[in-house]
Amino acid sequence: MKIVAVTGGIGSGKSVVSRILRMRGFAVVDTDSHAKAIMDADEEIKRRIADEICAEAIGADGAIDRPRLAAVVFADAEMLARLNGIVHGKVRESIARMAAEARGHLFVETAIFFQSGLNRMADAEWRVVCPDELRVERVMRRNGISRSQVLERIASQNFEPAPDEVRPPLTLIVNDGRQPILPQLDAALTQL
Repeated sequence: MKIVAVTGGIGSGKSVVSRILRMRGFAVVDTDSHAKAIMDADEEIKRRIADEICAEAIGADGAIDRPRLAAVVFADAEMLARLNGIVHGKVRESIARMAAEARGHLFVETAIFFQSGLNRMADAEWRVVCPDELRVERVMRRNGISRSQVLERIASQNFEPAPDEVRPPLTLIVNDGRQPILPQLDAALTQL
């Protein structure tokens, strides 16, 4: 059993690759959705968000105001790092439990592979890539946000690890609308 990280920046097509893997019967964890579920259920995380990042990001009903939280953290690298520090350890713990229970490979979809520390758990990285302008267009259309908001999010996602950081074997999957994805996935699966 291996943990394979499906990485790539916002709008690159990680979710497309993950959907194909799910359709083929593989276990896939979307860390964005998984982290949101953990955040929603964990009172300590919500308290720390209110105390350390933005009190207004937690509503009177105890729910996280995600647009407000995003406005703060995507405009301030220090605040984003603080949020990541609050959430990522719990996400890694949960993924480790899932990997221990998985039958076969566990694929983990993440946009922040090195920042989250998932690189230290993964046996391989499949990075989905495409031209930046195509990424911007996809996200603007999908999320209904402005170009500048997309560019802020792209800037917050760093794929270059520190020189001494763990780097599992890397496979690139090109999702530019011209190169077919299925043959690339088949080749990557064969290498596992």
